[in-house]
Amino acid sequence: MQKATAADVAVPPKPRFNLKAMISDVLNHEVPAHVTWIYCFGGITAFLFMIQVVTGFFLWLYYKPMPAQAYQSVQDFVFKFPFGWLFRSIHRWSANGMVFMVIVHMLRVFLTGSYKTPRQLNWVIGMVLLLLTFGFAVTGFLLPWDQQAYWVTNEFIQVVQSLPLAGSLLAGLLKGGPQVGAATLTRFFTFHVYVLPAIIVVFLGAHFVIIRKQGISGPL
Repeated sequence: MQKATAADVAVPPKPRFNLKAMISDVLNHEVPAHVTWIYCFGGITAFLFMIQVVTGFFLWLYYKPMPAQAYQSVQDFVFKFPFGWLFRSIHRWSANGMVFMVIVHMLRVFLTGSYKTPRQLNWVIGMVLLLLTFGFAVTGFLLPWDQQAYWVTNEFIQVVQSLPLAGSLLAGLLKGGPQVGAATLTRFFTFHVYVLPAIIVVFLGAHFVIIRKQGISGPL
């Protein structure tokens, strides 16, 4: 009889994607002793963003980004879709909460000195995420296409137009025409549903990866 070689011994294949180990690594990650509730604002903001994605998906299924149908499509969703009023209310209030929490989170980072070396890059990414959150608020405000949304958006574009140098150009890009109308609604809808979510997912991913690599900043 010939002796079995290493090549003849069957070696069980290694799992290509060990999801269990990844989940265990996240759930069992040790949190520093100095971390208290004031360090949770960033996580709350991310959670509110996920709520926005889920509830916004159902709104997107029914919404029609055209001036003649936008308002009625929102009303149909609220009153005809099962629990539509609840989904829209959650979407609206979580949007307000997300704006509030991201501001509080940035204040916490600043007051605790968490933006200092070696976390300058993550501070810059956080500022970009703050601006993207404001972008969500501005573009989403117009989508119901009611009187309040229309006139507030007009005021916002006038503020943009008053900016030095590029104000008129930016206002024209936002309006898409001589006044707030169909082109404006289409552009705001496109940014709110497609462009901004794609950008914010990239920056959120980079934000969390850097936090995981560098760890949570220590106290002052």
